[in-house]
Amino acid sequence: MSTTLKKQSPIAPSVLDAILVRQIVVGWAGEAGEEKRMGWWRTDLVSEFGGEDLFKRLLPTTWSWAVLQGVREAASRLDAELRAQSHDADELITLFSFGFSIDERLEDRFQHHKLSGETPAVALPGLASVVSEPWNRESFEDWAKGHGKVTVEKLPVGRRLRGDVPESLELLAKNLVAGLAPLSNEYPMPHYRRSR
Repeated sequence: MSTTLKKQSPIAPSVLDAILVRQIVVGWAGEAGEEKRMGWWRTDLVSEFGGEDLFKRLLPTTWSWAVLQGVREAASRLDAELRAQSHDADELITLFSFGFSIDERLEDRFQHHKLSGETPAVALPGLASVVSEPWNRESFEDWAKGHGKVTVEKLPVGRRLRGDVPESLELLAKNLVAGLAPLSNEYPMPHYRRSR
């Protein structure tokens, strides 16, 4: 495994933000609700009459963050369920499971933004260009493909990315998103296996 993922080295806030954007976009795209998108998880949070309406009443100042936190969590839970089906679940690196230290930093960064008073569009500018647009499967697939080209091996638990785990956390996240293409009706869980 790369030294970037092994050590407690500093991670630039811009890198954490870029990963959060990718996680949230995948969480949003995976919803199956009134406005069905990919249908990978059974949530309807980023929807005017679904989660948005509820959270606006419950959390008037942080509702937009709560909605995004919900789709990110839904994606993370399905990701964890799929990883648990593998005999070496702790060895898999996915967009929602980089390892305890990095996952903790991502959560801290998300909470920082949530409490900052800024809207998601201001705090995470890359988010608005995707999530604010009407759902379009082809556009989402183009977004995933725009992260680069990877070679995958289809396994029962998901798509294993071939090659070494990138040393750059940013490249690792890009490759994991690129592994979503081509899109499938089931969440394909692109992943790397940690080298021993």
